[in-house]
Amino acid sequence: MSETARVTARGAAPARALVRGPLPLLGPAFVAAIAYVDPGNFATNITAGSTYGYLLVWVLLVSNLMAMLIQYLSAKAGIATGQSLPELCRAHFPRSVNRGLWAQAEIVAIATDLAEVLGGALALYLLFGIPLLAGGAITAAVAFALLALQGRGHRPFEAAITGLLTVILAGFLYSLVNGGIDPGAFVAGAVPRFDGADSVLLAAGMLGATVMPHVIYLHGALTQDRYVRETDDQRRAVLRSQRVDVVVAMTVAGLVNLAMLVIAAQVLTGGPEPVDTIEAAHAGLGDSLGAGAALLFALALLASGFAASSVGTYSGQVVMQGFLQRQIPLLVRRLVTLSPALFVLAIGVDPTEALVLSQVVLSFGIPFALVPLVLLTRRRDIMGALVNRPVTTVAAAGVTAIIIALNGVLIWLTVT
Repeated sequence: MSETARVTARGAAPARALVRGPLPLLGPAFVAAIAYVDPGNFATNITAGSTYGYLLVWVLLVSNLMAMLIQYLSAKAGIATGQSLPELCRAHFPRSVNRGLWAQAEIVAIATDLAEVLGGALALYLLFGIPLLAGGAITAAVAFALLALQGRGHRPFEAAITGLLTVILAGFLYSLVNGGIDPGAFVAGAVPRFDGADSVLLAAGMLGATVMPHVIYLHGALTQDRYVRETDDQRRAVLRSQRVDVVVAMTVAGLVNLAMLVIAAQVLTGGPEPVDTIEAAHAGLGDSLGAGAALLFALALLASGFAASSVGTYSGQVVMQGFLQRQIPLLVRRLVTLSPALFVLAIGVDPTEALVLSQVVLSFGIPFALVPLVLLTRRRDIMGALVNRPVTTVAAAGVTAIIIALNGVLIWLTVT
């Protein structure tokens, strides 16, 4: 840990000495942020932009603000208690509730891994022509290697994930600069509205791809065992730094998501059919912006698949350890969540369609992570001096209500 983050165990250093600047303590939110730009985002944002133009810009803007609040609360819970959200649930909820929360979290983990492995496999196919099934296996192996960096401490893993996030950002900024943006259409797209049932389904998928349940569980664990926080002043100092961490990381993720949608709206519309597959988007970018844009798109997708898959597996370990106080070997965990993704690739399901549907599944999992987070962080007996202010609890409850309402509308539209 850097000198700016050290204080004595006796708490002799004043709180301001704990964090003289935010940079030494940045990192956890960047690991969480990679989940907000995983391959599922590629599928939903590109489909949204190519089909509806700028119509659903507002979904990304609202989702990103939600993500900032949610990840901030998750980090704050970890700082205040030294426990992850699953551990807090096990400590404060009945056993039957915890079993149910764990079961749905495992379903979310499978849906998450499905999106990430499919994305990595598609990228390898676009870059090198590797068959999808083999590409899925390679993605899983690379993700496992990234997780091995944790054996060297937090920083190497965080640095690797942040580096991959930079690759994703650079790839889309290049295409955004070359493709341009329609400011008037962008502003119009910031006004909330839909255009039929399909746009609602896609909006739910975009929400599920942007606000990711598994990193709500993970973020508190990322702040454990690394910062001195024995006094309230020390905890507040760490929290101030993590607030900066969350805002910066989520802003980067939000810019990537907006760039995806804008690029699709600018250069992938106007054809006889909407561009609703990643392969078609890759080809369309090559035709419109040149081979460089297509190459950077595929590299960004590959970086997303590799990084997000490793973060997803890490989250799965946190979920099982927290809810059940059990931990299985990482390789076994990887094989369990990987199997459904490889099965989908083996039977030839359309990868982009599977990606979009996986994000809808994730959207249904958000309330099961978010409701416990709000209930726990509003309790002073759990959070101490870092308990939510009333306005924070109201805002978080409002976010939860919006997400649940959108999922309810999605169910109604699907049934009718």
